[in-house]
Amino acid sequence: MEIILFSTLGLIFGVILTTTVVFILIKSKGKKSDNIIEKAKKEADKIKRDSLLELKEEQYKLKQETENQIKERKSEIKDLEERLQQRENSIDKRDEILQTRENLLSEKENNLDERQKDIQKLEEKTNQVLKEQLEKLEKISGFSKEEAKKLVMKHVEEAMTKEIAAYIKDREAEAKLDVDKKAKDMLVGAMQRYASDVTNEFTISVINLPNDDMKGRIIGREGRNIRTIEAVTGVDLIIDDTPETIVISSFDPLRREIAKVTIENLIKDGRIHPGRIEEIYDKTCKEIHSKIIEKGQDAIFSLGISKIEPELVETIGKLHFRTSYGQNVLKHSIEVANLAGLLASEVGENVGLAKRAGLLHDIGKAIDFETEGSHVEIGEMIAKKYGEDEVVINTIASHHGDVAPTSVIATLVAIADAISASRPGARNDSLENYVQRLEQLEEIANEFDGVEKSFAMQAGRELRVIIKPEEIDELTTVKIARDIKDKIEKEMQYPGTIKVTVIRETRVVEEAK
Repeated sequence: MEIILFSTLGLIFGVILTTTVVFILIKSKGKKSDNIIEKAKKEADKIKRDSLLELKEEQYKLKQETENQIKERKSEIKDLEERLQQRENSIDKRDEILQTRENLLSEKENNLDERQKDIQKLEEKTNQVLKEQLEKLEKISGFSKEEAKKLVMKHVEEAMTKEIAAYIKDREAEAKLDVDKKAKDMLVGAMQRYASDVTNEFTISVINLPNDDMKGRIIGREGRNIRTIEAVTGVDLIIDDTPETIVISSFDPLRREIAKVTIENLIKDGRIHPGRIEEIYDKTCKEIHSKIIEKGQDAIFSLGISKIEPELVETIGKLHFRTSYGQNVLKHSIEVANLAGLLASEVGENVGLAKRAGLLHDIGKAIDFETEGSHVEIGEMIAKKYGEDEVVINTIASHHGDVAPTSVIATLVAIADAISASRPGARNDSLENYVQRLEQLEEIANEFDGVEKSFAMQAGRELRVIIKPEEIDELTTVKIARDIKDKIEKEMQYPGTIKVTVIRETRVVEEAK
């Protein structure tokens, strides 16, 4: 109905609007628009009639549809009412059951409230009693609750601290004994399994002559032969009153060996003059070069090492003609390699790599007189140049403590190096250096406050320090010993180890008269 009404109003409004527009147009145009107005009115009447007819038809259709829908809705409503009635009946039954349960829950809740009130009263009474008891205890003991708590915690902390310290001390002692024993067994086992002769190299070589006349021939007319030999070989010849003997002096073993072989060949040849000296010298240099390569190959073969560059083999062979404190560097390197290999087998490390690192740890000494830098820096450079393993490079860099070791093998090589260098008779030391080392040890100890006297003992292997007991306590004594040890390691170079013993003694003497 509303749709029809709105449609009718729309049509009426449209007719009025159309009429108004036509009227305005006619009025503006005058007489010419009269016919248009009449036509418009007729058309408007026609439209109005047609619209009314359409509205009546639509109204009738809508009325029929509405009546049909109402009938259908009534039928549906009736069905819904029946269903609602059934649900209402079931809800009523459920409501009765829930009401019964609610009554029971209310009774239980009332009982719980009463019990809770009783418990609360008991807790209040208990707290009151505890409070009264604590007040009585505080009055009796003279301590408040917080003070008593702090006191108990203090006693517990002191007792536990002592127990923990004692436990840690015992465990550390056991661990130290166990570790020391195992380390000693491993080192002794390695040293027993490897034994080599101890030989010393000197800075002079002695040549025996067939007769004293040969001295004059070696000296030559106006000394030209001896000057040529010294100039070509770079050594000093010492010819004294010792019968049938001349001495070759040089700090370079390679030059000394070349000079020795050159003179021996000249003596055998019998022709001694400047030209022949230079000729024999050139020939001897080639022979020594072959000997160098042979020594390097022998060292590698004896250790079972493979895949080494030919140039590096030659550098290894040169170590045969280098000495350190009178110890042949090649023999020392072979010894370190064997000891490192034995120690590596004890701890489960790579034996081949340990031997390789041990052999090359002093490789820089082969050319340290030709290249600037320490033998450690030069050795590290050589190892990098020939593509050696990082473990080998770190071993070379760390075997004197300049760099921290990054592998077990580097530590094992450092241990083997110390064993080889500190063996009795392995190295020579001049009296001057020996005395200087002893004096330096005592000077380092005397620099610390509270030190009364210091004594270097056992050929510089032990330093005993006596401190003033009235100035230094027990804990400071431990610190002084550690500080002296650190300063010795930092400022001195020495083979083996130095034991630092700090003595603090208090004596009280009384005489009964």
